[in-house]
Amino acid sequence: MTQVSMSTLIAGARSGQLVSFPTDTVPALAVRPDCSELVFAAKQRNQAKPLILMGDSAESLLPYISGTVQELEIWQRVAKQYWPGALTLVLPASAKVPAAMNPTDSTTIGIRVPNSEIAIAILSETGPLATTSANRSGEPPLQTIAEIEEQFPEVLTLQTTELEAAKLVTTGVPSTVAKWTQGRWEILRQGAVQVDS
Repeated sequence: MTQVSMSTLIAGARSGQLVSFPTDTVPALAVRPDCSELVFAAKQRNQAKPLILMGDSAESLLPYISGTVQELEIWQRVAKQYWPGALTLVLPASAKVPAAMNPTDSTTIGIRVPNSEIAIAILSETGPLATTSANRSGEPPLQTIAEIEEQFPEVLTLQTTELEAAKLVTTGVPSTVAKWTQGRWEILRQGAVQVDS
């Protein structure tokens, strides 16, 4: 059993262990950005599929992106409109992003602030984490703690008592992914949110 208290899960994440927690879309598999290779190994994930950097606020994610003043204004306007929420923005990465998060293209980074009290509570203590859905690569996202524990016995998950105390609202639908390309948004994956490109 790897079900732990919130404080133990946070401490585990800070020390570089793989953790899983609910979000507003599907449960996340998460790790410190500099330990991203653990996620790729656990999921048997193709390195061409980058991870998403999830934070508790837009401000916490700003150091990981780089752009002109005008671009930052546009991106922040979109973030303000849709975050917290099920929208991942793929933007130019700053030097702060570990190459392990996006091994085949270190120039971009996907960022998101989930609309989930429990996820934000964890992220506010750990700082931004490298995340993806909790499942083996190519399989549907797992939805329950029991499924996650069975497939990833080494991953720290929250005790059911911690989850019952939280008001969990999850859609089971992955986030929409929008990439900033040549001055406009390109929708890479249509998910829970409709975005005007």
